[in-house]
This record gives sequence, C-alpha cells and structure tokens, in this order.
Amino acid sequence: MKPIPYARQDINDADIAAVIDVLKGDWLTQGPVIEKFERAVADYCGARYAVAVSNGTAALHLACMAAGLGPDGLLWTSPNTFVASANCGRYCGADVDFVDIDDRSYNISIAALHEKLESAARQGKLPSVLVPVHFSGQPCEMAEIGNLARYYGFRVIEDASHAIGASYQGRKIGACTHSDLVVLSFHPVKIITSGEGGMILTNREDLYQKLLLLRSHGITRDPAQMESPSEGPWYYQQIDLGYNYRITDIQAALGLNQLGRIDEFIERRRAIAARYDSLLSGLPLTVPWQLPDGQSSFHLYVIRLLTPDVKRSHREVFERLRESGVMVNLHYIPVHLQPYYRKLGFAAGDFPEAERYYGQAISLPMFYGLTDAAQDRVVAAVREALE
Repeated sequence: MKPIPYARQDINDADIAAVIDVLKGDWLTQGPVIEKFERAVADYCGARYAVAVSNGTAALHLACMAAGLGPDGLLWTSPNTFVASANCGRYCGADVDFVDIDDRSYNISIAALHEKLESAARQGKLPSVLVPVHFSGQPCEMAEIGNLARYYGFRVIEDASHAIGASYQGRKIGACTHSDLVVLSFHPVKIITSGEGGMILTNREDLYQKLLLLRSHGITRDPAQMESPSEGPWYYQQIDLGYNYRITDIQAALGLNQLGRIDEFIERRRAIAARYDSLLSGLPLTVPWQLPDGQSSFHLYVIRLLTPDVKRSHREVFERLRESGVMVNLHYIPVHLQPYYRKLGFAAGDFPEAERYYGQAISLPMFYGLTDAAQDRVVAAVREALE
C-alpha cells in the first residue's frame, strides 16, 4: 500500500490557474498580487498591516530586527519548536534562552515563565523579546503573556507558523491583541501554502514601515524617507542594512487562492482531530489537550505515549509505524539539545518537561486530504505498534 505522509499540501485547479495568470502577466515579483495577498491575510487575521516575505524564518528574523533586537539583547522562546524560533535571535547577534513547556499544551509554561522572569529581574537579565510558539496550532495563553510583557517591559513576537486559522478568546491568531508582531509560515506542510513564504503582521505603523524597508535591502524610493533630496526619478537610497527577503507574485497568487479555502481546510482538520480523539480512546497514550480559551487550527496532531503502560520503547513504536507505511514524524527535538546550542552552554536536564515530551511524542498524519479510510489505517497501525 502507498505510504501515508504525515503532512501534504492540497492544490486544486483554481490554485494552478491563479499561478498561471501571474505567469502570463507583467509582474512575476514586486507586483500587485503581493499587496492583495498581504491585505487579505491581514483582514482575515484582524491585523492592520501585513508584510509578505520569502519564508517563515525570514519573517522571524525581520520581526526581531523591527523589534530592535541586537547584540546586547536577549531572546527567550520555547525549546519545543523548530530551530528558527531561536535562530532568529542569533541572527541579530543576541543571546538566546528558553522557557520550559506546559505538560498539557506543549506551549511555553506560564508558571515557568513567571518564575524565570522573577529570577531574571533580580539578576538584571530580563529578555528583550519573547517568542511564544503556538505549537501545532494550539494558542498560547497570550493574555497572561501580554500582561507580563507590560510589567517587565519586553517585546512579544508570536510565532504562529503553525497557527493561521486558530483563535484565542474569540479573536483570530494574528490580530496582535497581546503582541507587537505575529509571524506566519506558508511552507507546503502548513495549513495554507505559497510553496515557500512567510508573513509578518502588526498593528503598529512604525514597525510596518521598518519591515518594508528591511525586506528589500534597506532601500527606499520615497523622498520623505531619504536623508538628502532626490536626484531624479531613477533615484533611491539605502538607508538601512536590509535583506532580499522578498516573496514573488507567483507565490503570492498561490497563497491568496489557498487563503480562500482556509475555512474548509480548518474545518476538515478539526474533524480529523475529533475523529482521532474518538478512535484512539482507551489506548496508552495522550491525545492533544485543548486550551479552554482557544481553538486550535491543528497543523499537527501529536500523541504522547504513556510510557509506563507501553511495552515497547518510543523508538520502537515510531519505527513500527514507519515500517507499516504510516510516515509519522516527531515535533520537536528540544532546541537546546542541538549541537549548536550545546556549544552555547545548554545541556540535557535544563528543560525537563520539553525533554520528557520529546521522549514520548509522535506526530500522526494530519492534512486536509486525509481520508477516513487512511485515518482508520493509521489508527490500526498505532494499535498494532503498541501491542
């Protein structure tokens, strides 16, 4: 039988037609479809401004720069994330540290964050920026994080790479209600895709203007931003050190058309998650817990083995599932255990809950096109792997 991937994009004829329209048009990049995509995502999420970029990592980097993070700064994030959530701080020359996760949501633990902030305040080592990660599409407890940010004086950049379509306290993730900036990703395994691509959302015009500048080499053609008078219609000035982090109109066309299908995508993902919850009931594992104030977009569906009750090791269960053609994955290896971060002084035991989670977690297939029959096959393979 054909293997079942853990994730897969869904591309229809309308998506293809939208891309072809751009290919037949006058603009392949820096054209009007990018602005349409930005405006549509901002409106969907409830933010004032959006800046599309080449990928989610570029979005994190520019968000940190716009927030003023630099070599004297300190970024905190979750150890249970892809390395980009921490690397963005290193790109800016800042130090990085982590806050351990909650044992139910697998997001940053609010209790651990409280404790770490109190200790950091006493030592004069408070973070400049906190990057809470909405892991798997599950919203973080942003109201409490926002309160702490105001009290201790740090910036908040939400890493919502998993979470477009999720909501918290009745508002879409991306509205920047409790943060300065929100970052999205449109990689093919995500809820909607532009092939590669990312976006930064904000409600602050100053940050928006900074992001536009940094996205394209730090260059402006706006005379109002120049440091000396324009020398003619051809004239531009580089007024900051920026990057070539632009997205193309080709990618934006795909992303824009996919956004039109997002409610359908999210509804199906939530139905798949509910069906998993039911079918996996009674097995020695934990299914995803849901924050009462939030609605997950279910980018991932992660089970956690109740290891004392499972005869096989975590690795054995994982390998048996792969051998059966169910291409499970593991999100994530704790970032602080990566060799690069070990060289910075981190070690096993630093964030015990993230490490316990890593030793028990398995991401089951979760994507829009997953049929009930394929899902039944996944569940049967899980049951067999646990026997």
